[in-house]
Amino acid sequence: MINLSSPAQNILLYCATILIWGSSWLAIKFQLGSVDPMVSVAYRFLLASGISWFYCRVAGLQMRFGFQDHIFMFLQGASLFAFNYWLFYLSELTLTSGLAAVIFSTIVVMNMLNGAIFLGNRLELRMGAGAGLGLLGIMFVFWPEVADFETGSENLAAAALAVLATFLASLGNIASARNQRQGIPVVQANTFGMTYGALLMLVISWLSGREFTFEFTLPYLSSLVFLSVFASIIAFWTYLTLLGRVGVERAAYATLLFPLVALGISTLAEDYQWSAFAVIGILLILAGNLLILKRSA
Repeated sequence: MINLSSPAQNILLYCATILIWGSSWLAIKFQLGSVDPMVSVAYRFLLASGISWFYCRVAGLQMRFGFQDHIFMFLQGASLFAFNYWLFYLSELTLTSGLAAVIFSTIVVMNMLNGAIFLGNRLELRMGAGAGLGLLGIMFVFWPEVADFETGSENLAAAALAVLATFLASLGNIASARNQRQGIPVVQANTFGMTYGALLMLVISWLSGREFTFEFTLPYLSSLVFLSVFASIIAFWTYLTLLGRVGVERAAYATLLFPLVALGISTLAEDYQWSAFAVIGILLILAGNLLILKRSA
């Protein structure tokens, strides 16, 4: 059996997370058409959870957990596999996929704060400085919108949705860390979490009167499969496995690199226009993340 706790295997887990999530942000763009974003999120995690349930049954994995564990798996699903993605889908109606990925990289800051609040992690001055650099970087990236609020307010509103989505994703990370500390394997926790997230999106979509339409087009179907299988099942397994092995902060090292992958793809596929403010802002965000994460090195 391969020893997944070895440094070489952890590097492979990092690389898989970075490459898959770096390209997943553009895939989200192909989900934004005639299908309501909340319904698309429901479809995504219905497919992902169905595949994951099939694997758990074939592999004979233990799927019985206590009521309290199900509460935390529901919280993980609601924050990590439901509301956060719905908000990101909405934000990408306006933002380029690369910018959405850059905002998501601030999950390092969110994990730092939520880890201190919910897991009792210690805060250090270096971490506060890193958080400040990250927030300053976001301001630089969106400085044209800040300077001209009247014409840039739509982008700022989309950025605010992405920040809120990132905060929710961080809460999901904390719930996952708790579940792993309680001995719940990542695969089972993700399976239940994705199931709860999909059902939650379905119920809210139905109660709010959204139409359950579907696009039988190659871009929509291929991106749905990619997001369900690779970005949801495989990448979340690799990332959350890292989170459980090396900690919340070290696992977040992946967020230093996949925004660069996403920005490179966005530059080619969406004609993202770089500016001096954007370059400075992105460098500040990455420097802030690195400063926070160096405490764990």
